Amino acid sequence: MLQKKQKNLLLAAALLMLFAAAPVSNAMHIMEGYLPVSFCILWSVICIPFLVIGFINIKKTLSNNRKTLTILALTGAFVFVLSSLKIPSITGSCSHMTGTGLGAILFGPCVTSILGIIVLLFQAILLAHGGLTTLGANCFSMAIAGPIISYLIYRLFKNMKVNKKVTVFLAAFLGDLFTYCVTSLQLATAYPSEVGGIGASLVKFLGIFATTQIPLAIIEGILTVVIVIGLETYAGEELKSLNY
Repeated sequence: MLQKKQKNLLLAAALLMLFAAAPVSNAMHIMEGYLPVSFCILWSVICIPFLVIGFINIKKTLSNNRKTLTILALTGAFVFVLSSLKIPSITGSCSHMTGTGLGAILFGPCVTSILGIIVLLFQAILLAHGGLTTLGANCFSMAIAGPIISYLIYRLFKNMKVNKKVTVFLAAFLGDLFTYCVTSLQLATAYPSEVGGIGASLVKFLGIFATTQIPLAIIEGILTVVIVIGLETYAGEELKSLNY
């Protein structure tokens, strides 16, 4: 029975990867060369502590229970698929889901930062999605800031005994939205408006992404709940080892 469960999870991960096979080139990671060098360096340095802690936590988690590797791989595939699917936004830009809420719920935000930067690096090199110079900024917004909010929301509502499915939905939903708030702030600080400065620029970027990002965040919340239900059905023992 255990082997059957593991095979089902591996099959699900493989299917997620197949759905992501179509290349995309303009999804809303900050594109290559768009940020000044000083901002690229700053965001990269900020990411380092989270990545170091995430690497340590992954080693600790896998040493405690090697069976969680399958769930970790599935979570990474989920992040890759959702963050690779784009929907056109206004002014010629694009929006997409992040998928990192699931990782934050199951493994915490630091482990999710490792999954996120692997996905971002793969997309930047092979899909022209994002960029290497903007890797730090994209990692912080999608793989650190968003997951932190998802993790805090999940823990808060879990302690308040809120319905688990509602809790998972809100964690993924709000984590997705916060990712785009941070991205907007990154762009606004790099390119403040001539009239109104950073504040005016921030409002402009938030307005650009709100039209498509709010519906996408709702969809991501629903998809995350569906994946969690599947994991509860086929990988209950592994979830218990993760203190889910």
